[in-house]
Amino acid sequence: MKELQVILGFGGYVALLLWGVHMVQTGVQRAYGKALGIWLARALGNPLRAFLTGLAITAAIQSSTATGLMITGLASNGLVAVAPGLAAMLGANVGTTLIVQVLSFNPTFLAPGLILVGVWMFRHYAPGRARDLGRTLVGLGLLLLALDQLVSMFEPLKSAPLLALALEALEQAPVLALIASAVLAWASHSSVAVVILIMSLAHHGLAQPALAYALVLGANLGTAINPVLEGVSDKNPASRRLPVGNLGTRLAGCIAGIAALPWADGMMGLLGSDPAHAVANFHVLFNVLVAACFMPLLRPYAHVLTRLLPHQGDPNDPALPIYLDVSAHEVPAVAMGQAAREALRLTDLLQESLQSTQSALLEENSQAGSHARYLNSAIDQLELSITGYLAKLDQESLSAEDQQYLKTILTFSMNMSHAAGLAGMGLLGHATQLRRTHWVLEPAQREELRTTLERLRHNLRQASALFVSGDRDAARRLAFEKDYFRTLEAHAADRHLERIKAGHLEAADVGAFYLNILRDASSVNACLINASAYPILERHGELRPNRLRDPAA
Repeated sequence: MKELQVILGFGGYVALLLWGVHMVQTGVQRAYGKALGIWLARALGNPLRAFLTGLAITAAIQSSTATGLMITGLASNGLVAVAPGLAAMLGANVGTTLIVQVLSFNPTFLAPGLILVGVWMFRHYAPGRARDLGRTLVGLGLLLLALDQLVSMFEPLKSAPLLALALEALEQAPVLALIASAVLAWASHSSVAVVILIMSLAHHGLAQPALAYALVLGANLGTAINPVLEGVSDKNPASRRLPVGNLGTRLAGCIAGIAALPWADGMMGLLGSDPAHAVANFHVLFNVLVAACFMPLLRPYAHVLTRLLPHQGDPNDPALPIYLDVSAHEVPAVAMGQAAREALRLTDLLQESLQSTQSALLEENSQAGSHARYLNSAIDQLELSITGYLAKLDQESLSAEDQQYLKTILTFSMNMSHAAGLAGMGLLGHATQLRRTHWVLEPAQREELRTTLERLRHNLRQASALFVSGDRDAARRLAFEKDYFRTLEAHAADRHLERIKAGHLEAADVGAFYLNILRDASSVNACLINASAYPILERHGELRPNRLRDPAA
């Protein structure tokens, strides 16, 4: 019974550690995700700057896997050359070691304060950047608490014969240890969590230095597998150049690391005697040496990858730009006209996606849901192409009017992409939940939802027309659509509360679920208004800074 409690406790704290890492990653991505993507796209101009950018972003989101997936997405759009992309990957690998270095000093005393402040921010602020940062602080606190508990749990395991026997067997087979650690890192999507576990084993003397270092090599190799399997969804071999190239650098480093294991303990001893810090130092040294060795070789390495993985584009791929002519950069006005035409394609794709989303929600059509997700992914990639295309314009040659038009195109395309993302994560997620839970919406709810989604598509058509016409009266009418969705949500909330008061508790879960659908539809509608109506009203001085009434009035 005691052994079962130890196993359950260990598994629970490992899960809490992974959840803490996940909360930090998603919190930062939700708060700064779009800004990070734009920053990354603009910074990947040369290998050195790309290396530093990859390092900085990974240190912020605490996941080299997430950074690798972002870079892979940019590369699949043709926005990033192979050599700078590989440099950014190397920087991401080094960036994740900085997190482990900080955690090696076990700053557990910060955990309660981080959780307290994070929960307060999460509950106090409305959905937005401040709330997402609160989520990040809660994740940091949970991560530190889980780390502290794992360290303490390994103490009684010193005398466990089965664990000692397993670790001793792995010590005699470093390649097997590397593979086992790689599988664990791949499954958890986090080399940080796996290296922390290895540090805990080393701290209690459960893993000898050679074994601990072999496990660290495996953790580094495992997280390079995720972008290869998940970073690209098309069949174009060229889109796999970066993840395969990154896996190649890690694999080469691991082969050299395995060969150097007999001397690793002596070298780490020069940096300190603490076993846990030695693991963290080895993690840093491995990634720094791999980066130092490959940075001078990136261009020939990129040439090899280009030859091995040639471009094979699908002409029917909706994510491929049609109008973004690179030669038009010499005439900024023409280039921006091309970008505007491409931006309008986003509305066509989103219109089709919302139609499929409606089928997935109301008809439980799983194929329609898959098609909508495919279109949402294409919208996201196409928006990145538009952003990268406009970012390459010579800003100094643009007039004030041109700069305003460029800002209008970016605002429109980014909000359309954000609307697709909200529809994908929210509305399509609800469609999946409906199928899994076998919940059934009431006939009145289904009819109201059908009307709401059709109105959403109508507003999308209005937004695309506004982007072309710039009509002030039409912009004002579209802006008032927020009142319709706000009133719709308020009435649904009142009905839900009345049903609960009347004792219909069996409908509470479905009612709350339906409210979430309406809130997500309202959020998509807000993106459409932000895309075209608000910029026009702002130019004409008709947009107030906020909805608060002036107390002096």
